Parts: sequence; C-alpha cells; structure tokens
Amino acid sequence: MTDRSPHPPVAVNGHRASYRTAGVDDGRPVLLLVHGLAADAQTWGAVLDALGEWAYVIAPDLPGHGDAEPAGGDCSIPGYAAYLRDLLRMLHVGPVTVVGHSLGGGIAMQMTYLFPDLIERLILVDAGGLGPEVSPWLRAATLPGAELVIPVIASAPARSVARWAGQAMTWAGMPPRPGLTELARGIGMLGRPVSRQAFLRTVRTSLDLRGQTVDARDRLYLTALLPTLVVWGARDTIIPVGHGDAMHEAAPGSELVVLEQSGHFPHLEEPQRFVALVREFVERTAPARITDEDVAALLA
Repeated sequence: MTDRSPHPPVAVNGHRASYRTAGVDDGRPVLLLVHGLAADAQTWGAVLDALGEWAYVIAPDLPGHGDAEPAGGDCSIPGYAAYLRDLLRMLHVGPVTVVGHSLGGGIAMQMTYLFPDLIERLILVDAGGLGPEVSPWLRAATLPGAELVIPVIASAPARSVARWAGQAMTWAGMPPRPGLTELARGIGMLGRPVSRQAFLRTVRTSLDLRGQTVDARDRLYLTALLPTLVVWGARDTIIPVGHGDAMHEAAPGSELVVLEQSGHFPHLEEPQRFVALVREFVERTAPARITDEDVAALLA
C-alpha cells in the first residue's frame, strides 16, 4: 500500500525535503531507495507498491532533484549521504536496508562507510563508484560549456521530438524500452535550472573526462559485516556489468545477480523479478548491527 496522501512538511537543515513512502512503519523491514543522476523518487514507481506489501519503503528525492530543495550547494556523494542520514533522523526511522541505483549506489556505499550503525543491509543496482568506465555522454558533461549545451538538449522542442519519436516507435509495434523512456525523462528534468545545477555539480565532483573519479573499491572489505546484494543489468551501456563482477569479487560474502534482459534500470525493465530478489534477500539475511569496535577491527 502506497501512502499517497501529502506528507507533513519536513525540512532537513532548513531545506524542504521530498519523499514517497509505501507500506506501514510497524516493525517490518525498512527500505531506503536512493535514485541516480538526473532522476528522482519517481524512478521507483514500478516497484514501490510491491515492495510496500511487505516492507516500509522510503524513496526520497535527493537535494536539487524532483521536489527537494537544494541543500546548500553540496552535491557531492558524501554530502548526499549526510543528507539522507539527517532525513532518516527527522523521520525517526532506522536502521535501514539501503537500495542504491547508479549514483545512488555510490551514495549507499558512502553511507555504509560513514554511518555503519544506520545500515543493516546493502543492495546495489548498476551502481556507480566501482571503476572509471562510464558512458561517454556523462564524461562529456564535465567539459567547460556543458551548462550551455544541456539546456538545448533538454529544451521543450527537444522533448517534443523525443515524445514524437517514442510514439512513432509504439505505433510501429516497437515501443521504447522502459530504460530508454526513463533516460529521456531524466534529460527532460535537466530543463529545470535547479536540477541542471545539481546534475552538473554532482558530475563534476565525481567524474572527469577519463571517467568516474570516486572509487569505493579500496573500502569494500567493510562489507564483510554487512549482507550485500549486487544487481546488474547485462545490457547496461552506462556502467558496464563488469563493475558488478568486480564488486562481487572484492566484497566478502556479497551476492551477485545479473539480469539478462535489463539495461541500466533493472527495477523498471524487470520489476517483478527485481522485487522478488529484494524480498528474498531481505527475508533470508539477518540485519547487521555494526559497532565502532567492529569497524575498528576490520580497519586493523
């Protein structure tokens, strides 16, 4: 059951927050769904209700995305992680199973590193932060002048052409894949100055022309104490599936599931299987309770 009634206004450090929920907070597992770049909580729409049948689900908009106000201009991965920690505190929720997609995967890993007592399971979905390789168009966004090009790409005429192309494909019996539709929606959101600024700031703090510059691989041993599931689309053209393989090899005890029919958005392209994977993993694994002493022992 999804809570579609307006939420009481919540401000995080003085900035308006925005989030969706599903299910009831009655002692059941809590899922925190973290979206990726040029996205918002709506990206989880295909799985939100089904997850809410057995869990309490919180899907926030990151600052500067969706309906959430920018949070003081900090669009770095650690900044987003701290924001989500503060949001959970404001909502009196936690610990949680954090599910991070793309950029959200990098944020989820940052949360497990900075706030291990807040996280009881980690689920990464085509996650960023596991190697330099990434789509050329994301690398191009780090170039000077990108702030002039993106408004043209995301303009109303360009969005109209994209909608027409999608309709034409549907009429021809070849409807666009959900992942392609979501990419087009994300580009459209960059027409908003606030969203575009958050996008560019995030890209320029985590990528350069060579690819991703933020890399979590030297800290993955910390997941030895944390039930970890890695889900990847075999057809991902934005972040290669090899990153999922490398994550699985480097993270002790992690589990890897590759969805052969999915690209970068498994939760949209194979939603029923995605929900089943998440539910089975959460119900089968015991929640972690990580202490400072546990972390200190691993670091030693």
